[in-house]
Amino acid sequence: MDTSLAVSKRAGRAKKKKVKITWRQAIKKDWQLYVLVIIPVVFLLIFRYIPMIGNVIAFRTFIPGGSLFGEKWVGLYYVNQFIHDATFWQVFRNTITLGGLSLVFGFPLPIILALLINEVHNSKFKKFVQTASYLPHFLSIVIVSGMIMNILAASGTINAVIKMFGGQTINFMQQAKWFPAIYVISEIWQNTGWGTILYLAALTNIDTSLYEAARMDGANRWKQTIHITIPGIFPTIITILILNIGSFLSVGFEKILLLYNPLIYDTADVVSTYLYRVGLQSSNFSYAAAIGLFESIIGFVLVMSANFISKKLVKTSLW
Repeated sequence: MDTSLAVSKRAGRAKKKKVKITWRQAIKKDWQLYVLVIIPVVFLLIFRYIPMIGNVIAFRTFIPGGSLFGEKWVGLYYVNQFIHDATFWQVFRNTITLGGLSLVFGFPLPIILALLINEVHNSKFKKFVQTASYLPHFLSIVIVSGMIMNILAASGTINAVIKMFGGQTINFMQQAKWFPAIYVISEIWQNTGWGTILYLAALTNIDTSLYEAARMDGANRWKQTIHITIPGIFPTIITILILNIGSFLSVGFEKILLLYNPLIYDTADVVSTYLYRVGLQSSNFSYAAAIGLFESIIGFVLVMSANFISKKLVKTSLW
């Protein structure tokens, strides 16, 4: 009894001796890490947060060469303008369609590919598959767009195969109905391999003893994947899914701008390309700012909603 009392007293004194570290001491201790953080923080401040001030021109008339914050307060004039603009709602539907298709078909594939790569035991073949799948991500958008245009041209590879089997030439880039499939397939080809990196990293954190115990219990590879592997990377899957849901309206501007033409505006024109034409080419900056602010608000609501639903249903969330 005396011994336990003495131990508890020593523990109490040890707690009292703990001194809180001030922020100056923390910086002095880990200054190298804080130095590495400086550049990303400065980048975010300059290119992400400070430009938010410019959203005020969504509620003010903006004249090039005049005040950076607009000339005259007009309230919701530009908001009402795009709400009653049929063209805007057409491009908004196109954005949701392309973003939704990319999310539905593009999100599961990196997970599947990571699981397949994880099952490969031949190290040379495994490295080859990883390298081959990563490579398209590092190609310039200009190069990828040029490849797509050449492959789908009237005299391109696809039409050559169609003609070989007795079919008729298809003008893929002049018919609006083909563009969603072209865009989604190109996105999958370009980004699936790159998307596996996070999942492969998450797979390395799974305790191998779990697999050994499962094998002793007679579980085959499929059951091990269902009951050990997928639950082990599930927090990573949810995190990536929430981020993708929040950004699926930000459909690839550069690729669409390089691929589309007036003949396929019906399905190819999205919010970002519409903003480019209206804001920069037509110099209607206030109208473009109002649409951009509307898109950002929708993205914010989607992220918050996805995070809340995930937290309630599967107990996993970003915060």
